[in-house]
Formats: sequence, C-alpha cells, structure tokens
Amino acid sequence: MAQISKETTIGELLRINPEVAPILMEVGMHCLGCPSAQAECLADAAMVHGLDADLLVEKINAFLAAK
Repeated sequence: MAQISKETTIGELLRINPEVAPILMEVGMHCLGCPSAQAECLADAAMVHGLDADLLVEKINAFLAAK
C-alpha cells in the first residue's frame, strides 16, 4: 500500500481506506462528509484543527501498514 502524505486529500484518503475515518474523528475532524473537507489536504485540515500534520500522517500510515 502506498504511503499517504500531508498533501493527500481527505477524500483520497477515505477512498484508499474508509476505515481511517475513526482516526480522523478521534482527533476532532468531524466533518469528513463535507464537500469542502473532501478536497482539503491533511496538512490544511491539521492546521485548522490545531494538530501536528506530521504526527497525524505518521499515525495514519502506521494504521494502513498494519492492515
């Protein structure tokens, strides 16, 4: 499986693996179905939510690697 990056959009990520949604919800990203959120990259979404994008990407990639 390809690694995701901070430039990966939320929409792309959810198409890669919808099981990532709970991770995003857990960190406060509750508007995953919003059309604008679908086109937002993880770096921008992390910034808006006050999160470290690198840590978020690391957590998601670890989850994807374990699957």
